[in-house]
Amino acid sequence: MFVRAYLRASTKDQDASRAADDLRRFASERGLHIAASYTENESGASLKRPELFRLLSDCQPGDVLLVEQVDRLSRLNAEDWEQLKEEIRTRRVRVVALDLPTSWALADGDKDGIHARMLDAINGMMLDMLAAIARKDYEDRRRRQQQGIAKAKAKGAYRGRPEDTERNAAIVSMLASGQSWSRIMSATGCSRSTLSRLSKRVKSSPG
Repeated sequence: MFVRAYLRASTKDQDASRAADDLRRFASERGLHIAASYTENESGASLKRPELFRLLSDCQPGDVLLVEQVDRLSRLNAEDWEQLKEEIRTRRVRVVALDLPTSWALADGDKDGIHARMLDAINGMMLDMLAAIARKDYEDRRRRQQQGIAKAKAKGAYRGRPEDTERNAAIVSMLASGQSWSRIMSATGCSRSTLSRLSKRVKSSPG
């Protein structure tokens, strides 16, 4: 049995590895060693998480997927959550979360017979419940954010996200040197809409 730690944060401004010490401490207290850690900055509301799926592809039946909180694993809608759960079930991976005490026994090794089935059933229900709560929290925060933006716009106080002037200057320079859009997007991580806007700026600038 291998224990594989999954560490996720929503944005590059957050530290996805912040919980690493807590996960190592949890494993150590149970005489376990974290064989590998998988870290990424992606939204928990999206299934597009390369490191999570790399973790699952590396797993063997019985391995443990260790997370700090269930919401690090999922803020998914119901359909996507079922898809992720099916992937976990197919690979026979055990999900253990520090905020889900019913899952802790799954890190203790194989269980036999009726006890194992009862433990899996209870843990599955609790996992579903916390995943649903995480999704609701995500939707509530998004709704409050949109309401705040709408109020700010109504007052003329909303200015949007500040421009990344350093990055945009580099993009403008790359455009001026004739580099392809695909190469620029790959190098800078900018969106096509941002690139289109900056391209127009380059074309309209004198000289």
